[in-house]
Amino acid sequence: MKSSILVTGAAGFIGFHTSMNLLGRGDTVIGLDCMNHYYDPELKRSRLKILKQYKNFHFLEMDLCDRENLRQAFLNFKIYKVCNLAAQAGVRYSLENPYAYQKSNLEGFLNILECCREFKVENLVYASSSSVYGKNTSYPFAETHNTDQPISLYAASKKANELMAHTYSHLFGLNTTGLRFFTVYGPYGRPDMALFLFTEAILQDRPIQVFNHGDMYRDFTYIEDIVSGVVASLDKNYACEIFNLGNNKPVKLLYYIECIEKALGKTATMEFLPLQAGDVPKTCANIDHAIEKLGYSPKTSIEEGIHQFIRWYREYYGK
Repeated sequence: MKSSILVTGAAGFIGFHTSMNLLGRGDTVIGLDCMNHYYDPELKRSRLKILKQYKNFHFLEMDLCDRENLRQAFLNFKIYKVCNLAAQAGVRYSLENPYAYQKSNLEGFLNILECCREFKVENLVYASSSSVYGKNTSYPFAETHNTDQPISLYAASKKANELMAHTYSHLFGLNTTGLRFFTVYGPYGRPDMALFLFTEAILQDRPIQVFNHGDMYRDFTYIEDIVSGVVASLDKNYACEIFNLGNNKPVKLLYYIECIEKALGKTATMEFLPLQAGDVPKTCANIDHAIEKLGYSPKTSIEEGIHQFIRWYREYYGK
């Protein structure tokens, strides 16, 4: 078998789309996922079913915390690049189940770093998050801004990943690139994200929860634009980098809901609530660094991206 790219979290939202891109251009992809029940695993199985149609895809159901089996995978499949997208996701869930973040995001990531060091991989690209900016209120968020004040354990775990990767780059010459994702959305998206929750509730004539009384802005970024940055990072082999991958066009939450209503042809009933613990009122990415060094260029408007999601949602759920 020729050298392979390991994509962890391959049955997840970003991992699935990244794997599809790599497979489509002819790379051999080893997809790893523990298939946990954070959200309905049926959606993960649906993504996996599509990936398994490719002859150059091999799937391993495995937890990153299973150090010995992870080592064996690196040995068996001649892994030469790693795209680590596996993580316990969710800002709000980190308030309820903190130990899940310690296991997956810290112990699991350390195992990835150790395998990359031992097997001398060419490049490690890993998922960070816009949540690392925490209390920062300088907009747009730039990679040079201070990220020492996270306001959720999820954010703290992602900041820890960046520090761990920097250490391995310094000590062992491991090429690492961290990607701070900004509110990724699109077909096959996560059911715990706003677009999925709002769409489902509106179609079922249930009220949607609108936090901070609607005074929220998010730098929503379409999945295909995100994947273009992920794959460019894998190809570049930078020594030690951090990039924002966002859209650089923050959208007010109420306009986001308006776009969903228009795409569905239905009006939402809104329940206005205070800002939730762990949330920030606004995110906005400065993407100059990614434009310069990755050739990153997000192209999908919020209106088109939501339209594509709603079309997929109706087809997938028969609604």
